[in-house]
Amino acid sequence: MRFKKRVKVEAGLCQIDIAPLIDCVFLLLIFFMLTSSFIVIPGINIKLPKAITSEEVNARTLTIVVSSEDIIYFQGEPRTLEEVGAVMAKDKYSSIFIKADRDASVGGVVGIWDICKKSGVEKIGIATTYAE
Repeated sequence: MRFKKRVKVEAGLCQIDIAPLIDCVFLLLIFFMLTSSFIVIPGINIKLPKAITSEEVNARTLTIVVSSEDIIYFQGEPRTLEEVGAVMAKDKYSSIFIKADRDASVGGVVGIWDICKKSGVEKIGIATTYAE
């Protein structure tokens, strides 16, 4: 018997079939999409009261939110009335926009209104939805 000492590999004969590779990558993608948890960004859920005389306001005003549990959110963080007053005294704002839930107490909204007036805010608005 005669054995060849050197084996020659011809170009083009050694091909990799990528179809199974694509199937595996696709299955991994589906697996990670189904098992990943989605991050839910929490927000402040309020129901605005309805008013017929609503007007559109520019977005450059500072917004203070009062929830139905009378929690005051100033710049996205829950604050007390005293903390809001301290920040308002330190930083001067020309216009404030109050978004109060329809179930919020009037006393909380009036307290914020008084703090804004004492701080020298010229324009104070209350958010409503347009009622038809």
